Amino acid sequence: MNPNVLIAIPLLPLTASIIAGLFGRIVGRVGAHLVTIAGVAVSCWLSLGVLRGLYFDGAPAFDGPVYTWLVSDGMHMQVGFLVDRLTALMMVVVTFVSLCVHVYTIGYMRDDPGYTRFFSYISLFTFAMLMLVMANNFMQLFFGWEAVGVVSYLLIGFWYTRPSAIFANLKAFLVNRIGDFGFVLGIAGIAYFTNSLHYADAFRAAPQIAAATLPLSPTLSVNALTLICVCLFIGAMGKSAQVPLHVWLPDSMEGPTPISALIHAATMVTAGIFMVARMSPLFEYSDAALSFVLIIGATTAFFMGLLGVVNNDIKRVVAYSTLSQLGYMTVALGVSAYSAGMFHLMTHAFFKALLFLAAGSVIIGMHHEQDMRRMGGLAKYMPITAVTCWIGALALIGTPFFSGFYSKDAIIEAVGESHRYGATYAYWCVLAGVFVTALYTFRMIFMTFHGPERFREQGGHDHGHDAHGHDEGHHGVHEPHESPWVVTVPLIALAIPSVIIGFLTAGTVLYGSYFGGAIFVREGNNVVAKVGEEFGNALSAGLHGFFTLPFALALAGVITAWVFFLWRPELANRAARRLHGLRSVLLHKYYFDWFNEHVIAALTRGIGVVLWKGGDQVLIDGALVNGTAHTVGWFGGIVRRVQSGYLYSYAFWMMIGLAVLLGWFLAHANGG
Repeated sequence: MNPNVLIAIPLLPLTASIIAGLFGRIVGRVGAHLVTIAGVAVSCWLSLGVLRGLYFDGAPAFDGPVYTWLVSDGMHMQVGFLVDRLTALMMVVVTFVSLCVHVYTIGYMRDDPGYTRFFSYISLFTFAMLMLVMANNFMQLFFGWEAVGVVSYLLIGFWYTRPSAIFANLKAFLVNRIGDFGFVLGIAGIAYFTNSLHYADAFRAAPQIAAATLPLSPTLSVNALTLICVCLFIGAMGKSAQVPLHVWLPDSMEGPTPISALIHAATMVTAGIFMVARMSPLFEYSDAALSFVLIIGATTAFFMGLLGVVNNDIKRVVAYSTLSQLGYMTVALGVSAYSAGMFHLMTHAFFKALLFLAAGSVIIGMHHEQDMRRMGGLAKYMPITAVTCWIGALALIGTPFFSGFYSKDAIIEAVGESHRYGATYAYWCVLAGVFVTALYTFRMIFMTFHGPERFREQGGHDHGHDAHGHDEGHHGVHEPHESPWVVTVPLIALAIPSVIIGFLTAGTVLYGSYFGGAIFVREGNNVVAKVGEEFGNALSAGLHGFFTLPFALALAGVITAWVFFLWRPELANRAARRLHGLRSVLLHKYYFDWFNEHVIAALTRGIGVVLWKGGDQVLIDGALVNGTAHTVGWFGGIVRRVQSGYLYSYAFWMMIGLAVLLGWFLAHANGG
């Protein structure tokens, strides 16, 4: 494998980002989107070549340094690449989805004054994610980890004149700092036990670390590897938005829709899932850490999905869907079904990017309206958007033969086969989540594309705007329209793999030997192999899928959505009144935001005031700084009295000093 090709894959988007960002006024809007699209397109083409070489041509994985950045106490901190089949899969997903988002952005952001800046940011985002997934050491992993966080901060707050956008990007930044603190501790634990940051050294040492303990107190100790893995996963909880560090992700909708698709489908939120799969040689030696992963993922999968049922913002419904699906991937990791988690990550990237971009197309066609209560009947005005959105929805709910079916059902069956602590709870969560997913997904479909044309109604509900740097206004009735080709072509490009990628690759990537040594599963934990024994082939699995419990639950969810939101919408209003308490809890998002803003924020402000008043002003300024100055001044005043300027005074003090020294000498001499 040619190292120069591997270096070019991340550097092309970086170079394009620099050109568009620093020289945007010179190259212009057209030059900015051409250079960034070209950079990502070539990177995608080279990534496909790497994947083809690894899988079809049997090329060996590449694991080597590019250059050494720093050597400290024998620890080498390097920039290096580990490119195996796991990495190659992520490289293709990241670059392909990013390419579609780049093309889509031409149409979506065409009127925005920050056009060139936006292209620079999304290209930089692609570079950061590629550096993360291609890393062969924890230092480079952490660099990519923080880089995607920084760029997400810039993109979520892209419209920086809007207070809600600034609040959202600060929220994302602060919540991820909490997760990243745990992540740094995990990396520090690896460095402590191995004196190395290289993946291979950490993986080789996993059995020895698993046998070690770390004292937390004189009477309490914890397994070292369990603590390290939990700390690493806390980092993943922040990036991949798992409860309770999920609160930033819905608010990330304040950024433009293209970046919502990129964050939710292929970059930042998938980083945590990829990291745990990459660290499978560590996690496999700690059942306690995997149970922690499993329970957190199951809780996220079910309870975050419920929030999509009561939300009326089309982008936020898709965002809560992302939270739920990330929970499914995390559940797969928790039962050692790493291949199923990564397979769902891949299929989800296509249909979730499709759903976000379709939502953006609706927003364009509705003149920047996002409230589904002011939509309806759009299918006849936006047929391409409607059809592609239907395809994404069918894939999301796990319809047999669509891509999401093969990955989601594999996760459910794998959890059912697992005997790990928490597996029973997780099984019922992911099973109930199938019904919830179908309910909120087709609630969105029916309210947006079918039923009465509510956009003709004047007045109405409060709604948000995905504004393009200007105030469009909502006076009068705007006739919906289909989006331009730069928007619809990426929708079609993403719709194709949303239908066929699962059917074509399930036997190889999910149940076959595609990952090889890239993922490690201990004997007895391989639940995917047990599920795969009954797989047969993609065709028979798809046919059998029509007679399974998950399909029945999905169908029940679709029918329920049709009855409540299309056929008899008054039933939904009646149910909302009767279930007012539950609806209030869901509308307040389980009060996580309230707790963070009123309890955690107040507590931290109180601690800050105490440290400021008591620590800074009293101790540091008062006792140390000012107190030292006053003491020196007082002592200087005394010394000044001794220095009178008279010779007899100095002779007197010299005699006194000589007498003291002589007495001290005689006392010690007699003692000797």
